Amino acid sequence: MNRHHFHLKADWNGGRNSEGVISAGNLNTKISIPKEMGGPGVGTNPDEMLIGAAATCYLITLAAMLERKQIPVEKLSLETEGVVSENRGRLQFESVTHRPHVVLGAGVTPEQVKEAEAFTEKAEQSCMISNALRGNVELAVHAEVITAG
Repeated sequence: MNRHHFHLKADWNGGRNSEGVISAGNLNTKISIPKEMGGPGVGTNPDEMLIGAAATCYLITLAAMLERKQIPVEKLSLETEGVVSENRGRLQFESVTHRPHVVLGAGVTPEQVKEAEAFTEKAEQSCMISNALRGNVELAVHAEVITAG
């Protein structure tokens, strides 16, 4: 069994409304509480990072599935929304919704279109970040798959 280790270093300067920095591989950025939650809104925040992890994992998984089946893709893009709710003073990540937009290359067969549509759902089921969230956060996919031309 292969195991992969990822490491992050963080420094924080002060109290709740201060800011910090994180460093992990190619990720180097400032962090703080977002303005929407009464913070300074400097750099990124845990909420953006969680949807960023979920979105990038989903997008890479979907791209790999399409490539493996040799389904020609002209364009692949994604919008992801995360919803955080407050209940009795506690914040909780409520949902993550992916909205992939897949433009298949000219000449794809109807079977390839159906397979690509199925992959938009299967990618969410296969993504390791989604699997880590499942059971705690509602996960959804609303895909649009079209052909070029």
